[in-house]
Formats: sequence, structure tokens, C-alpha cells
Amino acid sequence: MEKRRSRSERRASGEARRAEAPLSAHAELPIAPEGRDPVGLLRAQEDEREPELVPLRYERMTASPFAFLRGAATVMAHDLARTPTSSIEVQLCGDAHVANFGMFAAPDRRLVFDLNDFDETWPGPFEWDVKRLAASVVVAGRATGAKAKRLRRAAAATVASYRTTVGSLAAMAPLQVWYARVDVDDLVERLRATSLRDEARSASKASRRNSGDVAVQKLTEVVDGRHRFRHKPPLLVPVDPDAQPAVFRRAAALHTQYLESLRDDAQVLLRRFALVGLAQKVVGVGSVGTRALVMLLESGDGDMLLLQVKQAGRSVLTPYLTEPDVRHEGQRVVVGQRLMQATGDPFLGWARGTIPPRRDYYVRQLRDLKGGFDLEAFDVDRLTVYGRLCGAVLARAHARAGDPAVVSGYLGTSEEFDHAVADFAIAYADRTEADFSALAAYRATRVA
Repeated sequence: MEKRRSRSERRASGEARRAEAPLSAHAELPIAPEGRDPVGLLRAQEDEREPELVPLRYERMTASPFAFLRGAATVMAHDLARTPTSSIEVQLCGDAHVANFGMFAAPDRRLVFDLNDFDETWPGPFEWDVKRLAASVVVAGRATGAKAKRLRRAAAATVASYRTTVGSLAAMAPLQVWYARVDVDDLVERLRATSLRDEARSASKASRRNSGDVAVQKLTEVVDGRHRFRHKPPLLVPVDPDAQPAVFRRAAALHTQYLESLRDDAQVLLRRFALVGLAQKVVGVGSVGTRALVMLLESGDGDMLLLQVKQAGRSVLTPYLTEPDVRHEGQRVVVGQRLMQATGDPFLGWARGTIPPRRDYYVRQLRDLKGGFDLEAFDVDRLTVYGRLCGAVLARAHARAGDPAVVSGYLGTSEEFDHAVADFAIAYADRTEADFSALAAYRATRVA
């Protein structure tokens, strides 16, 4: 019978990793190698995107340095691969910036706060997510005009929250860790004495209003007694089943394939609906240009349901980590999301296109009470509180598919890691601003 290592043994193995990767080493951002080309890294992704939408992607990314950071996960993955590593593996989000946390409905219909974007998920060293999160705090905070010392403290507080939370999780039983989640009602109460009190209440109320029924009203209209997607190019372009029957047939085949990826109970539920509408939809910042569809489903009694079908490409992490054996990129995203989220969308599934190049997709419910905080309205005090919240949530996500005892043993109880990553975040914010300028210059030549 195989025996599992004790918590103390696992913690000791993590502590031993400091001999090869000292905590202070995580402050290091190596000098950019000759030939480093952030615009080139972004352009390398154009082959998998719709050519007519690529300019819109760059337009959104050049709105601000933070918008650039959001869309440039491939650039940061390239840079992180050249930093010292703990080699302590967890399931990574791969894109853990502050705008990728939010509120949504759990299957029990209670609102939860968690990570909500997993396009780049893949196993890797835990600190990659932590460094991206801390850097995003600094880059977002610079827009407030806050001084560098306050932004460094905000980044350090974010990392400290991660470290102390993973330490607490390391002391818990595995089932306690697995079921731990952040309920929004509890979160609002916990934030009552902080600068985020009013924002938490407003975000909670707005999220509860953002139901699937509201999404149906916003995205569709009734024509001749039937719901049809609105025509708002290039953001929303309906597919006419009469004018484009082949496209609609392929979508129907994809929908059938998706149903087969679901658990039996979700299959039973969704087979009560039929596919009646289809549209192409532009989503996100970095995702702009990848194929994204919305499916309109209708029950026999006229109940409506919206599903989002999103192209899943190769994770930006995989060129720098162990070469994966990924048979389906959509399944990769779904598995990673299920591992990291405490609770999630029961309609998560995947499918593959039926004609060349046979793209992979993942499918989820659209706007099921989804919402979040208005980060653009934050001052540095609010951003610091929010960073702590995100750090704690990221620690819980890592603890589900990683070993919190090993991570906690490596981090210890001192603030050394907090300050090292805060230094890294400041340096990476400088690099992000330079990369943002490079993309803006490139875009200016294209527009001219």
C-alpha cells in the first residue's frame, strides 16, 4: 500500500527548495535579451485569429499600459521563462492579472468571487501566476498617479496575502481546502470596514442583475415572433440559417459534440433546448480575433439560454514548460478551470470544428450573474485591498491542484518573498510601459 507523505514532510521538501532558488532571487528580472521583440511575439499569434479583427485587438491593447498587459500574456510568459524558478508546480491560471477575477453564479445560485479566465491554464511554477498578479497591481495602480513607494507596498501586500493564505490552507485537511470558496455575501460583510465597502455592495448588486435573461434582451430582438441576434458589426454578427445553411449545420454538429462532453445530468437538462440562433461575437482584449460564437437555445416552452463558444488555442505557457500531450485545447481549458475554481459553470464543455483547420473550442454559459469591480475607479488604497483579495483567491486556486504545504514550506513566514516579488513587479511595470509604447508605435505605422 502506497503511503502519502505527511504535511511536515511536504513542508520540509518545499523549504529545501530555497537552497537552489532563494526567495530573494524572485526580485530578478533579467535584462531583455538581444532581439527580444514584444510586437513580434504578439504578431506570431495572428495566424490563429480572424485577420479583419487583428487591428481591433491592437486598438484595445493600446488603450493603456494595463490594457496592454491584459492582452500580452504571451509576452510575459516569454519573460517569466527567463527568471529564477522554484520548480514547485501547481495548476497555473496563466493570466492571473487583477481584471481576471470576478463574481459569478455557483450551481447553487449563490454568488462567488473567483478567478474567471483560464484560456492559458497549464501546470507550472506557482510564482509565475503570483508575479503576473503583482505586476498587474503596479501597472493598474500607475494610472491613479500613486507614488512608487505606495505601489510597491500594494504589490507586497498582494503577495503577502497569497503567502499567508497558502500557509493557512497548508494546515487544513484536503477536503476543507477542496470545498473552500469565497461567497460574495460573506465577502461584502468582510469588506465592510475597508475602503472597498461601497464598491463591493455595488458590484454584488450589478452582478445579480446581469442574468442570462438580461443578456438575451441585450443581444437579441424579436422578429416575426422569434428571437434573433441583433446585428452590431463587428462586435456581434448574426448567422442567418436560411442564407448560410452550411454554417448553421456545422454549428449544430458542434453543439451536438459539445453535449457529449458534459456530465449526464447537464446533458439531460440541455437536451431540453434546441439551437435556434448563432452569431459571431468579439470578446475581451487579448482574445480579440480568436473565433467566438454565441448560441441561442430555446426550450419547447420558449425559455431561452445563451452559450458562449470560444476558440481554444495553445496555451502561451507551453513553449516554456514541459511539452504537453494536449489532445484537445478546449478540454485543457475546461479541466484547468475545474481544477482551480472552487465551484463553477455546470455547462462547461468542449468541442472541435468539423472542417479544416478543425479548431478546438470550449463552451460555457454566457453572463450567468457575472460581474466584478470597476478597477478604473480605484485609488491606490482600494487597489491594495483588492490586491489582497485576489492574492488570497489565487492561493486557494493553487492549493486545489497543487500542494499548499510544499508552497508554504518554500515561502516560509518571513516577508522576503513579498518584497522580492514587489521589486520584480516594479521592474516589470517599467518593461510593460516600454512594450506598450512599442506596440503603439507599430500600430501608428499600420494606421498611417
